[in-house]
Amino acid sequence: MESKWLEDFVTLAETRSFSRAAELRNVTQPAFSRRIQALEAWAGADLIDRTSYPTRLTPAGQVFYEQALEMLGSINTTRALLRGKSAGSPDTIAFAVPHTLAMTFFPQWLTEVEKGFGPLSTRLSAFNVHDAVMQLVNGGCDLVMVYHHPRQPMHLDPQRYDTLTLGTETMRPYTRCDSTGQPELRLPGTRTKPVPLLSYTPGAYLARMVDVMATESARPLHMHKVFETDMAEVLKMMALAGHGIAFLPESAVRREIKGRTLAPAGDNALDMEIRLIRERPHSSTDKSRGTRANLASLWDYLTHQFGTR
Repeated sequence: MESKWLEDFVTLAETRSFSRAAELRNVTQPAFSRRIQALEAWAGADLIDRTSYPTRLTPAGQVFYEQALEMLGSINTTRALLRGKSAGSPDTIAFAVPHTLAMTFFPQWLTEVEKGFGPLSTRLSAFNVHDAVMQLVNGGCDLVMVYHHPRQPMHLDPQRYDTLTLGTETMRPYTRCDSTGQPELRLPGTRTKPVPLLSYTPGAYLARMVDVMATESARPLHMHKVFETDMAEVLKMMALAGHGIAFLPESAVRREIKGRTLAPAGDNALDMEIRLIRERPHSSTDKSRGTRANLASLWDYLTHQFGTR
């Protein structure tokens, strides 16, 4: 049995979709299905109910899901011990945060929290959205901060995880300004002259948000991809260099908008929630994380400030 099979299984349990889980695990769906089948062969039981949609776990799968979380948590803890990462202060609160939020929202948010709560010892690790969530599931962090949109929800068990909504983030298409401060490019473009698109890599959460915006647009958006990356900051720099339009969170471009170096490239906009998630203290996977006094006190403070879901 390979640890990646456990990660595959947990991803499938959380997404409830073979195709979506395969995409997030960066493998083809046939290869992903074979890995799940290999895990079932190792377990000696059917873990997935393949007769239902969305995908559901069998009773054996439900039991194995809890065990898989524990095994992954133990693996992560052991790896941290071997790498010396556990030598830090037990009061340090570990955050897993997507790259964009880590560079835009998180620093100012932490400043505001410390004004009311007091100084904190924190550690931040930046990932894509899916891997940030997996850090929480696998026991690799105390809190995860992510985007949320109802069209692309996080399928985390509400009996196992608590969620706070910290605010909202608006996403829009942006382009470089010309010498008069006007946008160089405009959506929706035309079939004969599509707008060059600076795109997120397939599978990135913000790429799916762009898909939602295109689907819900009042007018068809005519774009052709000229560049892709999984980092919004790189897309912003490419847009500033005049390579095309980029769909970016508003917080990532405030300085550029104020300086009139970037401008909205159209009327399309989408609002996402910014959420903070923890594993409940009574969870069976890692009781020690949830019962630390400083972590519990911080969550109580944030609950009073923002309310829980």
